[in-house]
Amino acid sequence: MKQNDLIILNFEEIRRRSIIVWKAIPSVMLDWKPDEEAMTCAEMIRHILEGEFYYHQILIGKSSKVLTDVSNPYDQKKFTTVEDDLAFSKPYREQFISYIKTIEPSDLENIKIDRSDVGYVRTLGDMLLRIAYHESVHTGQLLDYMRTINIDRPRIWD
Repeated sequence: MKQNDLIILNFEEIRRRSIIVWKAIPSVMLDWKPDEEAMTCAEMIRHILEGEFYYHQILIGKSSKVLTDVSNPYDQKKFTTVEDDLAFSKPYREQFISYIKTIEPSDLENIKIDRSDVGYVRTLGDMLLRIAYHESVHTGQLLDYMRTINIDRPRIWD
């Protein structure tokens, strides 16, 4: 199995498990949040999907500076349901996965992604792992939200 295949498998497994969690949240609870400073369940799901779009743009441009010129398609789309947001994000997800397929093994170490605006410059390989971790952390937060509001949590550890 090539490095790209492993990276894609990781992204697909994380998203598969995230979707299980997202769909287990009753629609009436999507606007719930633990406090005024926190994101709602729906906002966190949108944050994950939108974040992947932004991260992809950063990887393409090799810098977060490109975001000043990027039109965010999510700005025009109000969150309605998990299924609707997943359908909306599908083409952006496909573009992201297609991008990963084009990466050469040497690119993972040799291409640097400049995120000095937030305090770091990392290799492409490191950034891909950070992107996957971002979704994993927020999905874990949603599981904690579900525990807090006493919603049955799905088994994602299959």
